[in-house]
Amino acid sequence: MTMLKGTNVPVAAQAVRVELGWRTTPGAPDVDGSALLLVSGKVRSDADFVFYNQPVHASGAVRHEGRRSVADGVTDSLAVDLERVEPAIDRVVVAASADGGTFGQVTGLHVRIMDASDGTEIARFDSADATVETAFILGELYRRQGAWKFRAVGQGYSSGLEGLATDFGISVDEPQHPQQPQQAQQPQGPRPATRVDLPPPPQVPPGQHPQSPPAAPMAPPAPPAAPPAAQPVRLTKVTLTKEAPSVSLTKQGGTSGTMRVNLNWQVRKQFTGWGSKLGRAIANHADLDLDLCALYELTDGRKGVVQALGNAFGALGQPPYIHLDGDDRTGAVSTGENLTINLDHKDRLRRVLIFVTIYEGARSFADLHATVTLQPQHGAAIDFSLDECTVPSTVCALALITNNGGDLTVQREARYLVPERGVSPQRTIDYAYGWGMNWTPGRK
Repeated sequence: MTMLKGTNVPVAAQAVRVELGWRTTPGAPDVDGSALLLVSGKVRSDADFVFYNQPVHASGAVRHEGRRSVADGVTDSLAVDLERVEPAIDRVVVAASADGGTFGQVTGLHVRIMDASDGTEIARFDSADATVETAFILGELYRRQGAWKFRAVGQGYSSGLEGLATDFGISVDEPQHPQQPQQAQQPQGPRPATRVDLPPPPQVPPGQHPQSPPAAPMAPPAPPAAPPAAQPVRLTKVTLTKEAPSVSLTKQGGTSGTMRVNLNWQVRKQFTGWGSKLGRAIANHADLDLDLCALYELTDGRKGVVQALGNAFGALGQPPYIHLDGDDRTGAVSTGENLTINLDHKDRLRRVLIFVTIYEGARSFADLHATVTLQPQHGAAIDFSLDECTVPSTVCALALITNNGGDLTVQREARYLVPERGVSPQRTIDYAYGWGMNWTPGRK
């Protein structure tokens, strides 16, 4: 159902997927989706803001799923479990922000609400009147007489994501200097109660494994407060590209706590060139299985791998200080593959290579789009997309994390490798990066 600005539709689904989409054109800015969970027009605390640096709400009801390339452009999605939204929350605002330009430069901006159970489209709103805005409220999910509805809003801000966030009561951490760790700003007085003028509510052989393996203030007691964010939210993020492939976690202030590494993927809908048959095979194969893995080398010389194969899931509190959460087969539809690195033990890590292999379901990464996100607990999110695969590759090096005299650096690799006949993907990645381990066959 295509909506006009200001109209609303009922949402009967128990959970929905909110998909922001736009077309990619030369010179257009990046777009990022976000959600604000409101009580009487304001957040209860900074924890009620869900976006790329704070991707999951404490209740689990709202999750930022991330960006994907699709046939006609790009999407950034949010998963909203309406049954898990706390009773105090009366509105979930769906917003977008432009990084490096204005929404007047973005074509095809729209939002779709889909039933999470079967992908059925419930509503769609296309916004075509943006000019100088750098943040945009596309719509909102709101409660009315015990039921949920969606309203198409289409209202912009020229003050960017920061202006939008602060208007809803979010405290924002601003960097003191672009090359120094960011420090939280001390409040200088009460924040103005600015309100937003919104419409009133109405395959590969089995792989291998090695032989050896203070708090933010709470809102007033009524309504009940959500768990507070540990510090004012940080809106900065880093996107790695071929031209700018590396970033220092140390200079970003992100070398303590944990760092979550996420890989999600999507089968492309279009099939061209030599990879078309492989692409169709992927699209028709329900049990495509990608494995996120990590080679590690510690400062004491120990080396190993963290992967689902051989149940080598690692550990956070002891060497190798890396843990693989599990083995996902769904890609971006849910949470993708995730591993966590304990940066409190960064001085024990010499280097870590994050890579992905195809365990089964396809013979190449052709026609498969994947996005990598590294989210330090106390630093800016780091993300990048993989280049299109044009070779018969079953293993791809994603990112190399190195400790150079205490400076922890993340390097975008995005490097597809083609194993020689009879050589496993793991051994291939080992040879390419000089890890020098002995490998034996393994299963999961």
